[in-house]
Amino acid sequence: MNTVAPQKSLGWTGIVRLGLVQACIGSIVVLTTSTLNRVMVVELALPALLPGLLVAIHYALQILRPRMGFGSDRSGRRTPWIVGGMAVLAAGGVTAALATAWMASAPTAGLLLAVLGFVMIGVGVSAAGTSLLVLLAKSVAEHRRAPAATLVWIMMIAGFAVTAGTAGSLLDPYSPERLVEVAVGVAALAVVVTLLALFRLEADAGATPNDDQTPFLQALRRVWREADARQFTVFIFVSMLAFSAQDLILEPFAGLVFGFTPGESTRLAGVQHSGVMAGMILVALAGSRRGRPTGQTLRLWTVSGCIASALALLGLVAGGALGGEWPLKANVFLLGAANGAFSIAAIASMMQLAGRGESGREGVRMGLWGAAQAIAFGLGGLGGAVASDVARQFIAAPGLAYGSVFFAEALLFLASARLATAIPARPAIGAAKPEPTDLRGVATPRPATSAVT
Repeated sequence: MNTVAPQKSLGWTGIVRLGLVQACIGSIVVLTTSTLNRVMVVELALPALLPGLLVAIHYALQILRPRMGFGSDRSGRRTPWIVGGMAVLAAGGVTAALATAWMASAPTAGLLLAVLGFVMIGVGVSAAGTSLLVLLAKSVAEHRRAPAATLVWIMMIAGFAVTAGTAGSLLDPYSPERLVEVAVGVAALAVVVTLLALFRLEADAGATPNDDQTPFLQALRRVWREADARQFTVFIFVSMLAFSAQDLILEPFAGLVFGFTPGESTRLAGVQHSGVMAGMILVALAGSRRGRPTGQTLRLWTVSGCIASALALLGLVAGGALGGEWPLKANVFLLGAANGAFSIAAIASMMQLAGRGESGREGVRMGLWGAAQAIAFGLGGLGGAVASDVARQFIAAPGLAYGSVFFAEALLFLASARLATAIPARPAIGAAKPEPTDLRGVATPRPATSAVT
């Protein structure tokens, strides 16, 4: 029997501070996956496959997430893992920028250095991102989880947008030296903001030491034997596979079938992102209502969002057959809204389920789900592109070829909806409950309770 120490739940000020850290993670990632991608393909005239493989490395390395979560479980503190991960991520971002600049004069040496940089990026994201989610899950009261997840993810998206826009303006006119300077500036700012945002935050939220000496592989096997954790891992993988498979084919579909120009197809992506934001905000508002069965509400939104995503994809199938007569922009907005609704509800459910099962394994569970998400994202983007190319080899009409891929994604979302019905609706034992907050936005502790592990 273990005694669970009294834990304070974060108020909105603390949640915003964690959101700032998530935005910092996003700012470095978008610089390496978007800006460096463009420089390699356009300025350096390298094959588009090269940055694609480098980004795949960063996804593949996130299989380390369970191990990173296990380390933070053992230490009992998440802050050192977040700060350490951010430092590695920042160093990886700078290394990748140096490598990209070096490719202009020494392609082979630059490529080898880029591989090292993207390995560091994958390791840094695994350590910082996993521990950040665990800290958010353990320190946010149940009734705040959906709106808290929405706020943190919106701040991450804002980090994407601000960094991409600012870096883009600072890179004109382009030079290798300017690229490195921008990368160093973004990385340094991210580390400083992270340190300031996390200062004494975990102490306020109530860190709990853990003296468990179970080896990692044994701990991972024990978590995998938990029915809830295993079922949710499968759900995350299948749903994220469906979610990401459209990323690389939606704009080509709009161009080939509907005659969209590059600018119009780019704006179409903006329409989709607006829908995602709308769906997230809708779930946040629904999930924040007091007196409602929050777990049941999240499960309902997850299932409904998956079904709505499938219906929106079936709409794209119809659009592929009808061509210009189909309201593509409205269809894409609805697809984004459905994706946003299911994803933010799933993230809030993830926060709820992290504390379910054997005590002291929150990091391993969150790492397992994060690894499933990262692997699905990497496979989904690549799989959707490959499937569309294969379909076009056998189906002459581009609209029908792309439609076959969208139909397969719709089936994956329907399978995800079926899996989501098994998500537990009851709160985990020992989960944070609504508590009065002090003037700093940190709730006062409740009396200690005990739980059998």
